[in-house]
Amino acid sequence: MLHIIEHSVLDSLKLVPFLFLTYLVMEYLEHKAGDKTQKVIGKAGKLGPLLGGVLGAAPQCGFSTAASNLYAGRVISMGTLLAVYLSTSDEMLPILISAKAEPALIVKILLLKVLIGMAAGFLVDFLFAGKQKEHHHIHEMCEEQNCHCEEGILRSAINHTVRITFFILLITFALNLVMHNVGEDALASLLRDHGIVGPILSGLVGLIPNCASSVVITQLYLEGAMSFGTMMAGLLVGAGVGVLVLCKVNHNRKENLQIIGLLYLIGVVSGIVLG
Repeated sequence: MLHIIEHSVLDSLKLVPFLFLTYLVMEYLEHKAGDKTQKVIGKAGKLGPLLGGVLGAAPQCGFSTAASNLYAGRVISMGTLLAVYLSTSDEMLPILISAKAEPALIVKILLLKVLIGMAAGFLVDFLFAGKQKEHHHIHEMCEEQNCHCEEGILRSAINHTVRITFFILLITFALNLVMHNVGEDALASLLRDHGIVGPILSGLVGLIPNCASSVVITQLYLEGAMSFGTMMAGLLVGAGVGVLVLCKVNHNRKENLQIIGLLYLIGVVSGIVLG
C-alpha cells in the first residue's frame, strides 16, 4: 500500500509544473491580454496540430494535461488537442531506452506518432471547422471552480493547479490500486497477439489513464508478443492522464466522448494499417 501511495504521489507531482504554467498563461490571456492578442492566438491555432504533434512527443504526459486545459478554455482547437494526445509517449520512451532498443526503432515510433498526430489534427480541424467554438471562455472555468480570479492571476493559477492535482492524485491512486490487484500479467495476457483484433484490444488498454498501459504495451512488443501495428494502436490512443483531465475541466460530455471516440478510432485504424 505504501508503494502504491508513493507511486501515485510521485506521478501526480510530475504534472504540477505543467499544470501551473498552463493555468498561469490562461489567466494572463483572460485578464491581461487584449482582444488583439487573443485574435493572434486564434489565427496561430490553424498551425496548432503542427506544434501539438511535436510538443506531445516529449516523455511523460505533461503536455497532454496542459492541452486538455487549454482546449477546455478554447485556447487551442480540437485538432491540436488530438495531435498532442496521439503523439504523447507517456512511459514508452523511458522503457525503450532502458531496454536498449535500437535507436532507429525509437525514432521510427516517435516519428510515426508525431506525423499521425499532425495529419489527424489538421484533418479534424478541417472537418469540424464550422462546429468548433472560436470564443475563449477561460472565465467560465474559473466561475465553475470558484478560483477567486478577482484576487490575482497567481492565486487563481495556484488554486486551479491544486484542485486538478488533487483530482489526478485520487484517480491515479484508485487506478494503481486496481492495477496492483488485477496485475499487469492480466493485461499482458489480454494483449498477446490476436491478429486484427490486437489493435482493437490494444486501443482499449491505451485508453486507461495510467502509465501501466504504455509500460505493458511497450514491453510486450519488445518481447515479441505483439505486432508493430498492435503496439502502435495502443501507444497512439494512450494519452496518459490527459483524457482524465479533459473529462474534469471540460463539462461538455458529448464533446468529450466525441474526442475520445476520435482518438480511439484514429489509433486503432492506424494500428491496423501499420500492422
